[in-house]
Amino acid sequence: MDLFDKCLAFTRVEEVKSVGLYPYYHPITETEGPVVYMNNQRMIMVGSNNYLGLTHDPRVKQAAIDAINKYGTGCSGSRLINGSLDIHFQLEEALAQFVGKEAACIFTTGYQTNQGAIVPLIKKGDYIISDTENHASIIQGTLIAKGLCGDSILVKFNHNDMADLEDKISKLPYDAGKLIVVDGVFSMNGHITPLPQIVAIAHKYNARIMVDDAHALGVIGIGGRGTASHFNLTHETDIIMGTFSKSLASSGGFIASSERVVNYIKHHAPAIIFNASMPASNAAAALKALEIIQKEPERIEKLHYNAHRLRSGLSQLGFKVMPG
Repeated sequence: MDLFDKCLAFTRVEEVKSVGLYPYYHPITETEGPVVYMNNQRMIMVGSNNYLGLTHDPRVKQAAIDAINKYGTGCSGSRLINGSLDIHFQLEEALAQFVGKEAACIFTTGYQTNQGAIVPLIKKGDYIISDTENHASIIQGTLIAKGLCGDSILVKFNHNDMADLEDKISKLPYDAGKLIVVDGVFSMNGHITPLPQIVAIAHKYNARIMVDDAHALGVIGIGGRGTASHFNLTHETDIIMGTFSKSLASSGGFIASSERVVNYIKHHAPAIIFNASMPASNAAAALKALEIIQKEPERIEKLHYNAHRLRSGLSQLGFKVMPG
C-alpha cells in the first residue's frame, strides 16, 4: 500500500466539477468592499468576515503601505529572536487596553493563536473542558495537548449545555488544573456562549476560562470589546482570544490576559518561538482598524442594523432564518 493511494482515490472534486457544482477555490479578481468580481461577474459578497467594512478603508490601507515602506514586507525572524518590531508592541498594548487586560501577545495567524495559547498551558494532570462546537483551531489545540499529555485531559460538553458542563467538570479532581474553552460567538450558528453560567461553574470547580472572541470583537460588547464586555465579566474571563481577520481588517490573532500568563505563553508557545513574526503591514492595519473602531462606534450600530435588516428581509421573502 502506498501513502498516496488515498490521494489517487479522492475523485469527488472531479465528479462535482464535471456537473458544474464545485463551490470552492473560485478566484476573486477584484474587490470593492462588499462587491467582488468572479468569472467576469460583479457580485455582492455575503460570506465575508469583514464585519465593519474596514479592509478597504483608505486609512487602514495607508497604514499598511506606510509600514511596508518603513519595515519592509516581512520580518524574517521569530518574535523571540529578531522579529519583534516596535509596532508589534504598540499593537499588543492597544489590544490589552481595549479588552481590559494587563497584557496581550500577538500571533501570525488566528488559527495558530488558539493552538499557541492552549498547548503551553496544559500539562500532564491538567484538563481542557471544551464545547463540542468550538472552532477547529481550538479543537486542534486540544488534540495536540491531548497527544502530549494523554487521553484523560480532554473533556467535551454538549454545545452551550451548562448542565452537561457542570456534570462533566464535577467529576474531575478539584485540585487539578482546568481550562474551560469556548467560542464567544460560535461561527457556525451565531450563538453566544452563556458566559455568566460558565463563570459561576468555573468558580465552583476551580477552573480557568478562555474565550475565543474571533467573531465577537467589533461586534458585541461595549464599543465592540467582545463577549466578556457584553456580559460585564471582563475580570472573570481569564484569557480573551481574538483575530484580526474579521473586524480588524488584517490577518493574525492575539491573546490577552494577566501579565504573568501572557509572559509565560510568550516564552513557551511553539507557535511564537518557531514561527516567523507578523509582517509590519498586518500589524499596522490592525492597529489602525482598532483606532477607527474606538473613534467611530457608529460602525457597530450600523452592523447591527444591517444584520437585522437582512434577517427581516429574508424572513419576509419566505426563507427560514436561524433564531438569534
